[in-house]
Amino acid sequence: MFLGLWMAIGPGFRVAAVADAPPERPATAGPIIADTAVPTPPGQLIIQPFWSLGLVAGNFSPSWRRGSAGGNLRSFQMPIKITYGLFQDLEIYGQMGFIHNWANQVQDSGAPGQHAANFSGVSDLALVLKYQLIEETTWRPTVTTFWNLDLPTGHHFRANPSRLGIDVLGGGAYVFTGGFNLSKWLGPVYLYSNLWYSISSREHGNSPRLLASPLMGPVLSRDVITWNMAAEWPLSGKWVALLEFYNSWETSSLFHRPQQPPSILMGVLPGIEYVFNPRWSCELGVAIDLAGKNSLYSYTPIFSVIMSY
Repeated sequence: MFLGLWMAIGPGFRVAAVADAPPERPATAGPIIADTAVPTPPGQLIIQPFWSLGLVAGNFSPSWRRGSAGGNLRSFQMPIKITYGLFQDLEIYGQMGFIHNWANQVQDSGAPGQHAANFSGVSDLALVLKYQLIEETTWRPTVTTFWNLDLPTGHHFRANPSRLGIDVLGGGAYVFTGGFNLSKWLGPVYLYSNLWYSISSREHGNSPRLLASPLMGPVLSRDVITWNMAAEWPLSGKWVALLEFYNSWETSSLFHRPQQPPSILMGVLPGIEYVFNPRWSCELGVAIDLAGKNSLYSYTPIFSVIMSY
């Protein structure tokens, strides 16, 4: 919200304003959940694997109350993000990964005598284009358009009841997402903000909402508004403190009648980064789901390595 107001009333919003040089800032690894705004330079390749372990702690009720998850649910995920700078101000990246879900001591599973299961496979494939509209100057932030297409490559059909729903690894539909990314260096912190709107190609029926996480997301059945914010604070040496806020709200669908109640999920991610050199860095954080409704809540440690070529 702050960056949006800065754009609207800031003295440097006019694109034709005096060309100020982008402010210098220390090197950082970038947020874990929120997306960056400055595109990758032309010809540069960035490979970023993630390792995360989602520990489902309970369920948010329709009245925002915390309840039991009905069992021990876990999800190990290892997505890999590959980014390439196509042209000046234009970046493309893809993200896909491995998922292993398992559950035990599941209550009211719907499968008589079945209280434990596990399943592995690949996630949905995400393809993203980002184009920089406004370059950061002393007064105005970087503003970038964000376009994402999710392809239903993750297992989502013919779910086996004996696997208690954990064999659903993807949304089962094409999901189109558009929006804006912003970033601004306001020393001593570097701020990020994302605002996206997602449209699913079809209703997903009774697909379970198991093992949702900030990296994988819940199974979509409605349009979704996503709002992420992040702040990086360079410390002494090569260390950088990181704090993120993630937020997703399901709303009415533009093209079909949803069969499930809307889901809301909000949380924070405190973390730490270490920048070895301009080509190598790593970061560690814990995503903590704080509030929501009609959704599971989890605690998810996440580790990532950024390699630039």
